[in-house]
Amino acid sequence: MILELRNRTADTVITYFHRTRDPEVRRHLPQKTATESDALADFEKTQQPGATSYGRTIYADGSYIGDIWCYCIQQEERHAMVSYCIFDKTYWGKGVATKALQMFLIEIKERFGLRSVGAFTYSANAPSIRVLLKNSFTDTETFVEDGIESRYFQKDM
Repeated sequence: MILELRNRTADTVITYFHRTRDPEVRRHLPQKTATESDALADFEKTQQPGATSYGRTIYADGSYIGDIWCYCIQQEERHAMVSYCIFDKTYWGKGVATKALQMFLIEIKERFGLRSVGAFTYSANAPSIRVLLKNSFTDTETFVEDGIESRYFQKDM
């Protein structure tokens, strides 16, 4: 399988918005934006100078299958948060998210000079936890937010 990280565009943002409305995907991924317009507005903010978030699309064998991004980029602390979503369920369990995160971490370390990254996931999302552990993240905290048990992971770069 050929895995690539490509630039996000308004078209991929729209596709991502609609593909992540799937109930099974939503069970694993909190949704910030409620409308397509909200999603596009958030994307436009990432295109501005000094943006504190940066994202890429994930392609497998030429097909757009998900997104990966960092947010809350803190230049002084050289820290950011990361998140990812493979919305094409035919690629679940095939190591795609693990490899995409590995590639993305190299890119954002070079691009932003990061020293560390963090990630949140629901405690019930075992596949996401495996992705983080395979990328040498350390499980540092368990907490409950909005009635859902979640975990925080950290990685020194």
